[in-house]
Amino acid sequence: MSRPKKYHAMRVDPAKCIGCTHCMQVCPTEAIRVSNGLAVITGERCVDCGNCMRACPVDAFYIMQDDLSLMQKFKYRVALFPSVMIGQFPEHITDDQIYGALLELGFTHLMEVEQPIHWLVEAYRKYHAENPDIRPLISSFCPAIVRLIQIRYPTLIDHIVMVKAPHDLAAHYALERLKGEGAQEGETGLFYITPCSAKIAAVKRPLGEKESIVDGILNMDEMYNRVMQVISSRPGVGSSGYREYLTREGILWPLPRGEARLFKHKSMAIDGIHNVVKMLERLETENHPELEFLELRSCDQGCAGGILLSGNRFLTVERLERRARTFPHSHEVNPDGPAKADVLEKLVTDPIEPARVFQLDPDRSRAIEKMALVEKILCRLPAIDCAACGAPNCHALAEDIVMGKAKMTDCLFLQAEWQHEGRVTPARGFRNMEKIWGEGRFKADCKKKGARNEGY
Repeated sequence: MSRPKKYHAMRVDPAKCIGCTHCMQVCPTEAIRVSNGLAVITGERCVDCGNCMRACPVDAFYIMQDDLSLMQKFKYRVALFPSVMIGQFPEHITDDQIYGALLELGFTHLMEVEQPIHWLVEAYRKYHAENPDIRPLISSFCPAIVRLIQIRYPTLIDHIVMVKAPHDLAAHYALERLKGEGAQEGETGLFYITPCSAKIAAVKRPLGEKESIVDGILNMDEMYNRVMQVISSRPGVGSSGYREYLTREGILWPLPRGEARLFKHKSMAIDGIHNVVKMLERLETENHPELEFLELRSCDQGCAGGILLSGNRFLTVERLERRARTFPHSHEVNPDGPAKADVLEKLVTDPIEPARVFQLDPDRSRAIEKMALVEKILCRLPAIDCAACGAPNCHALAEDIVMGKAKMTDCLFLQAEWQHEGRVTPARGFRNMEKIWGEGRFKADCKKKGARNEGY
């Protein structure tokens, strides 16, 4: 299946967006601007971390997914889902009930993606042994972090472990297994139930491979609701056969320290994308050869904090930790066979090319000139970072001006000064404000979002 060269799952609903700047101010890559009163995402900078969706007070952001009816094209329909999906359900609902509901929704095969995790552990350790000069190694598990490094910290790309994520492991394993059971080429459809938008982009536009073998992506919050509607009071099905290679390490893999605990020497697990940014900033300027491995996750509490989960992330973590204690360790469950070598070979990714979207100009001398111009413009801006210009901060506005995407008068403070000096007319200044914030934005309206009488 061919994939688009560029894809972002995050979308803005213009009917809901009020241009409040909440999303713009939390974006780690400054990918959002406000224009004509609406949030606009710059695709080249977006890493699909979902911070904008979390911050939006009016639910103006939404995530695209594939239609569930797509699976009817296939004879064998495999649901691939991470263990965090199980962890978000209330405690009185059993694994058997969840698995039974998924089968009733039309899937023929089910697989938690963290199995057989021992194969992925072997791939990690092999990569670690073959690259002794690269320290610290950085996990490739979270696609938002991989894309963040690609566009904002390209000097660290070589530190990323060139091994695919668990959903790729499970997808390749499921294909090999069904092929061994007689499935013909084109009969098997692989559908990943994702906890976040970044993994949608990772399937639709993967890094380190030409295209993903996953056929469709389904949002976990919608699937959670569908499962809850189907479960009712029925006991479910005997589902242990679908989890024969699921282990303690596999269940804990998407949680904090799920990967870091594999390494004997000094390793760190950092969750929350703004915490990750601080660490990456430090790595760019300092060497830390004593660090063996960095597990970096965009979401707080790892995938348990994914924006498409319905359950509380802390409760999800606690449930998964208790669930993990009932499963064997990965070294006790290591399926060998002819498929293992083929799958391990397919887990290795191609090198990731840097995407220098933050450079002001591809020509080095021109880029230096533009950097000097940015600094010169910053001398005139107030350094308040109020976002009233439609950019997240004064530095971002200065860069936009140098790149021809904004004007000096977009800064309302500078515009007011120039109006006072007679260099800008009040009418022109007001038109400029409307260009950023939309017509009628400044009229009194006690029912608008955030107003005193909102909702009355």
